[in-house]
Amino acid sequence: MTAIAIQPEKLRDLVAAALGDRARSVTVALGEVTVEVAAAHYLQAMSVLKDHADCRFEQLIDLCGIDYSAYAEVGRDGLRYAAVSHLLSVSLNQRVRVRVFCPDDDFPVVASVSDIWNSANWFEREAFDLFGIVFDGHNDLRRILTDYGFIGHPFRKDFPLSGHVEMRYDAEQRRVVYQPVSIEPREITPRIIREEKYGGLH
Repeated sequence: MTAIAIQPEKLRDLVAAALGDRARSVTVALGEVTVEVAAAHYLQAMSVLKDHADCRFEQLIDLCGIDYSAYAEVGRDGLRYAAVSHLLSVSLNQRVRVRVFCPDDDFPVVASVSDIWNSANWFEREAFDLFGIVFDGHNDLRRILTDYGFIGHPFRKDFPLSGHVEMRYDAEQRRVVYQPVSIEPREITPRIIREEKYGGLH
């Protein structure tokens, strides 16, 4: 028989008690528990979440980067980059989200959790590739989705939509070459029909 999932409020209290002052906040929204930890306590907090008897989050099912730079337009202050992990406890049938902000916007770094959960290896490489977040302690931190010579991090909010360079195969050189982007920016405006009695309207 499948265990009934724990109530989010009870899980919040258990997680908060297990983490103590390692957690900045433990909140419930839309039936989900979110833990925010400081970068200095991130590795220790994640170990507790895996091993503590009331947590037992055996699986890291996702880890992604976030760029909060555009939030300044809606009045949000604070650090720009964060890593967000989703943890699952199969044995206790419970889930939790963990968010850690990188303390330096110019060189975003947080600890790697790949020694705690093997699945973090590729997720951290993806966040490094797309957002430029460096995971300290990762044993093979290199790009995973973009090309070898790719410049920049394409999921950052300030990355140009057309990119910095484009590549093509050059038949004369018989190899792939990189060149400046040749796409000219354009504005696409929907066609507006202005006809009398259009669609039977008077």
